[in-house]
Parts: sequence; C-alpha cells; structure tokens
Amino acid sequence: MNQPKKVPDDMHTITPHLVCRDAAAAIEFYKKAFGAVEMARMPVPDGSGKLMHAMVKIGDSNIMLVDEFPEMGCVGPQTLNGSPVTLHFYTEDVDAAFQRALDAGATTKMPVADMFWGDRYGMVTDPFGHLWSLATHIREVSPEEAIEASKSAPECAAFEQ
Repeated sequence: MNQPKKVPDDMHTITPHLVCRDAAAAIEFYKKAFGAVEMARMPVPDGSGKLMHAMVKIGDSNIMLVDEFPEMGCVGPQTLNGSPVTLHFYTEDVDAAFQRALDAGATTKMPVADMFWGDRYGMVTDPFGHLWSLATHIREVSPEEAIEASKSAPECAAFEQ
C-alpha cells in the first residue's frame, strides 16, 4: 500500500478555516462574490442542515468552512461582534471583483484605491462578518519606497499617535 502524501497535492500548507453562522449560505455567497467552487460538504447527521465541514476553492486556494457550534466553543465573527482576521484575495481585476462582492451582499469597509505599496486595494465585510481585502498588483515598489511613501499616505494616518 502506498503511503499518502503528508500534504495533499491540492492543498497548501496553511488553509483558512472559517466559522460561519450559516455555512451553507456562506458557500453560496462565496460562489457569487468570489467565484468559489464547492469542493466538499459534510452535513451534521442529525438532519439540522448544519455543516460540520465544507470546503471551497477560490482561485488556487482552498477555504474550509464550518457552522457555529457554540456548545463546542466554535463561534464566528457575528457572535464575536467582529473578526481580528482579514483574508487577502489577489485578483486580476480588483475593481470588478470588489463590485461582484458588493453585488453579492458584501459591504464596503475601504473603497478600492491605488495604494503606496503598489497594489490597487479595497476591503469588504462579507454577510457573515469575515473581512476580505482585495487587490491587484499594479506596480513594483521597493521596501524603501513603500516606507517613505507611508509617511505621507492618508491610509496610514490612523497609525499615528
């Protein structure tokens, strides 16, 4: 018998695993907003419709999902009243991807704009409370140039104390 690969060919070494109040609805949102492809869905056997595991692929990256199970300490951003994590999504056309996310039900956290570090970039909050940054790389910027440009960038003003 062949030994399985320790990291399967279709997986990266780190994969986000999102907890959602309604994971099945989240899958449908991610399909509409980000072109996700559903890879797996495993409902709880009790017939409740809740998912104990699911996986979608966005671009070349897998994202696992699970429904909230508060009795097991498994809660999502809506229950926590926010999320400390942002999922970053590089795409060929950030403006189109951003609009697609809004059309699917996301809300604008930061409008798309050209940024000092070389990306055209914006942020949305999905209907399940997860934060997404979307970007298209538009120009090369050295670390030194980015540091210098950050000193006068309006998006950095919040960091000044």
